[in-house]
Amino acid sequence: RSVYDDQPNAHQRFMEKLDACIRNHDREIEKMCNFHHQGFVDAITELLKVRADAEKLKVQVTDTNRRLQDAGKEVIAQTEEIIRCRVQQRNITTVVEKLQLCLPVLEMYSKLKEQMNVKRYYSALKTMEQLENLYLPRVSQYRFCQIMTENLPKLREEIKEISMSDLKDFLESIRKHSDRIGETAMRQAQQQKTFSTALQKQNNVNYGRNMHLGRSRILDTKNEITLKRTFEDDDEHEEEVLTAQDLVDFSPVYRCLHIYSVLGDGEIFENYYRKQRRKQARLVLQPQSSMHETVEGYRRYFSQIVGFFVVEDHILHVTQGLVTRTYTDELWNMALSKIIAVLRTHSSYCSDPDLVLELKNLIVLFADTLQGYGFPVNRLFDLLFEIREQYNETLLKKWSGLFRDIFEADNYSPIPVVNEEEYKIVISKFPFQDPELDKQSFPKKLPMSQSVPQIYIQVKEFIYASLKFSESLHRSSTEIDDMLRKSTNLLLTRTLSSCLQNLIKKPHIGLTELVQIIINTTHLEQACKYLEDFISNITNISQVTVHTARLYGLSTFKDARHAAEGEIYTKLNQKIDEFIQIADYDWTMSESDGRASGYLMDLINFLRSTFQVFTHLPGKVAQTACMSACQHLSTSLMQMLLDSELKQISMGAIQQFNLDVIQCELFASSEPVPGFQGDTLQLAFIDLRQLLDLFMVWDWSTYLADYGQATSKYLRVNPSTALTLLEK
Repeated sequence: RSVYDDQPNAHQRFMEKLDACIRNHDREIEKMCNFHHQGFVDAITELLKVRADAEKLKVQVTDTNRRLQDAGKEVIAQTEEIIRCRVQQRNITTVVEKLQLCLPVLEMYSKLKEQMNVKRYYSALKTMEQLENLYLPRVSQYRFCQIMTENLPKLREEIKEISMSDLKDFLESIRKHSDRIGETAMRQAQQQKTFSTALQKQNNVNYGRNMHLGRSRILDTKNEITLKRTFEDDDEHEEEVLTAQDLVDFSPVYRCLHIYSVLGDGEIFENYYRKQRRKQARLVLQPQSSMHETVEGYRRYFSQIVGFFVVEDHILHVTQGLVTRTYTDELWNMALSKIIAVLRTHSSYCSDPDLVLELKNLIVLFADTLQGYGFPVNRLFDLLFEIREQYNETLLKKWSGLFRDIFEADNYSPIPVVNEEEYKIVISKFPFQDPELDKQSFPKKLPMSQSVPQIYIQVKEFIYASLKFSESLHRSSTEIDDMLRKSTNLLLTRTLSSCLQNLIKKPHIGLTELVQIIINTTHLEQACKYLEDFISNITNISQVTVHTARLYGLSTFKDARHAAEGEIYTKLNQKIDEFIQIADYDWTMSESDGRASGYLMDLINFLRSTFQVFTHLPGKVAQTACMSACQHLSTSLMQMLLDSELKQISMGAIQQFNLDVIQCELFASSEPVPGFQGDTLQLAFIDLRQLLDLFMVWDWSTYLADYGQATSKYLRVNPSTALTLLEK
């Protein structure tokens, strides 16, 4: 550093010192060389000696090297070949190792593609999961692996879209086939019910509940045939029982559920499935406008609903969480409310009892089918009680027409029986007993007309028809008995009573017909106890039961009889008025004809023949009718005398009128209807008799003297009436 200092002559002093140092080193070198010079000379001498040998050796080495090189060319070539092979072998080993890592990936990806092609999407998702977690990380450095990694999310979305498309196809398929599924389920429920019922009837001899012998035999025969066919069908078709799985391929649901569960979107799938099924439920529950016209419309409606819930029940039991019991119960309650509203509306349009009965059977089958799948159906059976009221109304309308037809076709004459066979035929239809008539020889006549056994048969048929609806309602025999009695009471008190009242009021019904109607109602009233026995035999409920209702036939037929009796009185009076209207008195005649008027004799003959028809009537009815007719005749004759348009009457006319009244009195005294005591019937003409006696005898002094006294001879003569006639 001092060389480069700024001191003066520093460089020069450095160079001087450097020269001094060089001279010192040169002296040391010279000393060293002098010391080793001899050795060096000796070494050179030795080298000169060995030069010749070295050259000779060099020639030999060169020759040897040349020969060695020539001999090693083949070894070199083979060595190079070995090196090249070793490099190839190492490369192959490396490739094999890498391929061994890549082959599982490629195989899995190939397997994935194959699974996609054969639509095994759930397996494909599992394969993707293995690829991502196990295989692809080992070879992630390769570009094809990166391509695979990029494609996997796309494949997942494709699988989701495909599975959702399959689910939509499935939903559309079950929407179309729900009616077929429902028909199959309902048919199986019906077969099971038929089999159980037939087996129960076969084991229970008293199941027929002691019906009439002919019907019992028919039912027993039908039961045996049904049971036999049931066993045969069970043997022949044991392996042909179809379920929802047989009719519908549920694999799209399982597949889609698994796929979405694996992808972590299970909740999205569940919400979508339930939403779509709710929409389908609303469509299924929407009835056709013309459903109430045919039973097939109701059958298809019920089949679709059953098919819908059979599918849901199957999904509930074979999947975990897709649908829950709470969900199905909620859906069923919603559907049940809609079903009940629809049935209430459409059943109200049904006017045919057969259609209502078919509807009831379908509702029962519908309820039994769904009850077998665990759905509560109590509200449906409650609805059936409402429909039963409507069914009874349609039955009452139908039977009203039947009763009208029977009454229209009746001849209102006693039933003639020529021999015992005909007699047995009649009493087999109607419970008639008359020991006095049994003693008579054939031919003979039964007191009632043809309509009585026909009405009785139709009432029994009504009970059978009402019973058909009451069956399979899961009600006790006591409740069924009560329902039958109430229905029969409605038939008697409303329908039959109304038909009888209308019949009695018809203009073409004459006195003879009215008399026969009274007789008929009497026998129908007596038959009511047999109807009660008939109902008890059907339901196997004793009549002595506290809660057993009674039939109101007594009041029904009594009311009809009273109406007929009143109509008899009215028609008799009308007939009397008709005869009175044709009376043609000559009020100015000088003397009488000496005999009663022709119109009056015709009237008396009519009354006499009419009262002969009353022989079969109860005594009081005939007596009342006879008394009413005589009183009306007496009143009409009195009004004829007091008519304001009649201004003058001769004594000859009074005498002629007296002859007519005498005939009336003779008719009354002849006892046209037995049972009157003394001259009770003659008292109907007492007012006329006393008035005419007053004028015939002209006993005015006695009349005036005894007027107002209880012992007066002319006690029934009213002063104003006597004065009016006196003026004339």
